[in-house]
Amino acid sequence: MSAQIDRFVHDRLPPRGQWPQLRYDLPELKLPQKLNAVEELLDKAAAKGWADRPMLRSPRITLTYADVRDRVDRIARVLMEDLGLVPGNRVLLRGGNSIGLALAWLAVAKAGLVAVATMPLLRARELGDIIDKSQPVVALCDAKLVDELEKAREGRPVLRDVVVFGAPNEPGSLAVRSAQKDGDFAPCATDGDDIALMAFTSGTTGKPKAAVHTHRDVLAACEAWPRHVLKATPDDVVVGSPPLAFTFGLGGLLVFPMWSGSSIYFAEGPYTPESLVNTINEVGATICYTAPTFYRQMAPFARKRGVGKLRICVSAGEGLPDATRQLWKEASGIEMCDGIGATEMFHIFISSAGADVKRGAIGKAVPGYQAKVVDDEGREVPRGTIGKLAVIGPTGCRYLDDPRQGNYVKDGWNYPGDAFVQDEDGYFIYQARADDMIITAGYNVGGPEVEDALLRHPAVAECGVIGKPDDERGMIVKAFCVLKPGHEPGDALVKALQEHVKSTIAPYKYPREIEFVSSLPRTETGKLQRFRLRQPSPA
Repeated sequence: MSAQIDRFVHDRLPPRGQWPQLRYDLPELKLPQKLNAVEELLDKAAAKGWADRPMLRSPRITLTYADVRDRVDRIARVLMEDLGLVPGNRVLLRGGNSIGLALAWLAVAKAGLVAVATMPLLRARELGDIIDKSQPVVALCDAKLVDELEKAREGRPVLRDVVVFGAPNEPGSLAVRSAQKDGDFAPCATDGDDIALMAFTSGTTGKPKAAVHTHRDVLAACEAWPRHVLKATPDDVVVGSPPLAFTFGLGGLLVFPMWSGSSIYFAEGPYTPESLVNTINEVGATICYTAPTFYRQMAPFARKRGVGKLRICVSAGEGLPDATRQLWKEASGIEMCDGIGATEMFHIFISSAGADVKRGAIGKAVPGYQAKVVDDEGREVPRGTIGKLAVIGPTGCRYLDDPRQGNYVKDGWNYPGDAFVQDEDGYFIYQARADDMIITAGYNVGGPEVEDALLRHPAVAECGVIGKPDDERGMIVKAFCVLKPGHEPGDALVKALQEHVKSTIAPYKYPREIEFVSSLPRTETGKLQRFRLRQPSPA
């Protein structure tokens, strides 16, 4: 029943025996076989009474759901009529968070094409790797970001057209082309299992992988965490920092607000912690998405200015230290909604909010998903025991043509690569990435727990903790610390931080080495790249 004529992605999915088991146990997850995600989320908005409600907002313009549908339809006509694309072709998307990028993504998916969104800070070499992997036929690119894409395009004739957006008067731009088109584009009659997007992982462990998601995945994700945990309403105004090229951002700042009839506000450029707090107040934002590090940096501005109408703060993308949760709660009065998701799973599958929050835990399995903590053979371990997280539900991992598929999916279960403990109440407590667990003199130490302890010291702004090989203990705990202004590195501070950790958590977990650095290596989405901390420093 597939509508996708170009079979490039379908033909490069893993063998069926390596697929995750997909479960649709809840009534709301029993979606029809023929399914176009954008038709469901955008075209049917009018029938829900949302046509005249604001959907996409910026400092310069506000577009209603009806406006967005008209613009999306015009762009889809450009893709199919002017550029000659056929369903299943890949379209590379390049831009920062903006109305233009959101419209482009929706048009691509509505036309049955495959969206390949890329982070705006990627350079030619990285873009070239993505082009080689995904083989896009056309790119829609923010006019300010064309240079690196043109460099990447050299020697890669598969990418035959680059059309710019964000340049309304430039001849040949997406705005000029689409203005000449009529609306009323009929959505491609995709099968639910046709491909909607290809999402590249953020590279916290090295070379990114391409995770493939279907139209059914997108809508199933909407019926899980947003319905049961987030519980947004049409009156909500959503802001946040995660890129739309990152599934955390795509869900939180586009797909999920559309599902609830909410509006999304895009600033003109990347946020700083101060500007995000200012925006929350100025636009009356009620929901915010960002990473723990950003919330920590926002706290002093929130304390000074307040957070206006803000009612929900979603944290994901990396582990949330309890010190950061409490710092933000003290500054804003809001209990953070923590969650763990994965690019491979599309979005959040363990979470808690409001009265269900348990200090120190991420939460419980989101309705529609099951999760367990297992040993190396996949057997569930007793409650309170550290093991590997395994998850199953309505979404799952399918890498494009990648031998690492077998590492992620085993016996139908997804293994996101995290070490967890599940307590007697069913809450999941994050320990570390499974390959980041530090085994020192026979003890298991989770780097995030040590980081949380260090962050409680008034001198520490940011930190990262790894295991360093050691002949005597197997590994030792090593910390990299960024200091707050007014604090000087030195032996005395090392000793003070070590004693602070010993008095906060079990003494054997203290960092035997502390290195002071000016910054920590992070991905564009804000995740700490511990693998880079483990690499030897240049002489």
